[in-house]
Amino acid sequence: MDGFKEIRWRERFENFEKAFKVLEKYAAIRLETEIEKAGVIQFYEIAFELSWKLLKDYLETVGYLIKSPRDAIKQAFQADIIDNGHVWLDALTSRNLTVHTYDENLANEMVKNIYELYFPEMKKLYDKLKMEL
Repeated sequence: MDGFKEIRWRERFENFEKAFKVLEKYAAIRLETEIEKAGVIQFYEIAFELSWKLLKDYLETVGYLIKSPRDAIKQAFQADIIDNGHVWLDALTSRNLTVHTYDENLANEMVKNIYELYFPEMKKLYDKLKMEL
């Protein structure tokens, strides 16, 4: 492994961990107000952005060339770093929607998906890479 790339993914993990821990704090409780839901979505967007960049950095450390979030997710699935590639790809699509539009129904669905689908997958990634440190 390239020493610089090794350091880079570890630094990226530290940043991801900070965002993940904030999301974890709020994923444990059900929020009701619009502002609370918006906050959870924002925390998710940050954690998701850092998660795919973490995957990219990690994969590049072991020799892969990654050009996009979709590439990172697909390769991470093929390399058995993540378990449910389709959930991660859905999470990417959802994140792209929430960044560019606001709709109350979409926000409610997004919060539900964060709690039930996306956060659990993100936790698996966190646990797996935490062990590598």
